[in-house]
Amino acid sequence: MTEKLYDANAYLKTFTAQVLSCEPVKDGYAVILNRTAFYPEGGGQSCDLGVLGGLRVTDVQERGGEVIHTVPGPLAGEVEGVIDFDRRFDLMQQHSGEHLVSGLVHSRFGYENVGFHMGKELITIDFDGVLTWEQLQDIELAANRAIWADLETQITVYPSADACQSFYRSKKEIEGPLRVVSFPGVDACACCGTHVARTGEIGLVKLLSVVKFHQGVRVELACGARAFDLLAKIWQQNREISALLSAKPLQTAPAVERVLGELEQTKARAASWESLALERQAERWAGLSEILYITGDLGPDSLRRLAIAAMEQTGGRLALFSGSDEAGYAYVLAQQGGDLRALTRALNEGLRGRGGGKPGFSQGRVAATAEEIRAFFAALV
Repeated sequence: MTEKLYDANAYLKTFTAQVLSCEPVKDGYAVILNRTAFYPEGGGQSCDLGVLGGLRVTDVQERGGEVIHTVPGPLAGEVEGVIDFDRRFDLMQQHSGEHLVSGLVHSRFGYENVGFHMGKELITIDFDGVLTWEQLQDIELAANRAIWADLETQITVYPSADACQSFYRSKKEIEGPLRVVSFPGVDACACCGTHVARTGEIGLVKLLSVVKFHQGVRVELACGARAFDLLAKIWQQNREISALLSAKPLQTAPAVERVLGELEQTKARAASWESLALERQAERWAGLSEILYITGDLGPDSLRRLAIAAMEQTGGRLALFSGSDEAGYAYVLAQQGGDLRALTRALNEGLRGRGGGKPGFSQGRVAATAEEIRAFFAALV
């Protein structure tokens, strides 16, 4: 079995080891060492990356007690390994922060962490019970108080689960040696991952969202440098918004509510004026038997409303289009008591369109120019 140096020292950045085997695989070569500081993927934590024998390590997995390193070329003899420690420390911050949150949720509400994923940007934790955002705010504060207390991380390895007489969280029954990671007074959990030496090194825990997931909830969070970077970006964005709204940074929400209210009033006035304009346009078509109208000012819904208003003024055929030569045109074909299905099919075929509807009323869109539309209807005449 590979000696796992990361179990004893998560801060080890370089090491030397002997290559025990090197076999070609699909993505390069699978290398097994007599010992390694590269943490393999597992327990929700991504594997370490870095350099081994001068070659880039692209993946690390554990199978049957052996740690397998994937590199692009063959290795032999004694090699030096160099861990990408910035990445390792980021993962340590995330993992330790997740333990604080999961431990506090368990102690206060009795819920289990039933799913944990450490993504490139955020962490997600799935709990088997329902939590409100207000409850999670209390959890966040307690987690950060544990960080400010700078608690010492305690890692204890027991020969078996029976040998441990104190409580610890675990998703499954442990066979063989038991490794328990504890943050005194906050959490104790069976875990094989890498962790910070003291909670102060986590820096910060920030909970970001909570949504219903199966019978419980899924919580998003970020820790350490990730949380700092995210909050810095959010604050900068909020400063820009506050300048645009002429509001103080902590008063942007009321300012946005005010702007949205004004926007709704403006939209209502615009809709009223548009309805009046559509009625006036429809009145101009009174008594006409053939109408071809092409504009760039109306959306599909307004185009439909214009057609309905015009049908009250004329019993003729309406062909209304709105859009642009670059983006294409929405259309409405309408005629009281008419059957436009054949015309709709011909229109779609001739002008690269899609659409349909009732015999006397159809809607759709064509990928044609205004000139092509006019030529199509001129050919009908």
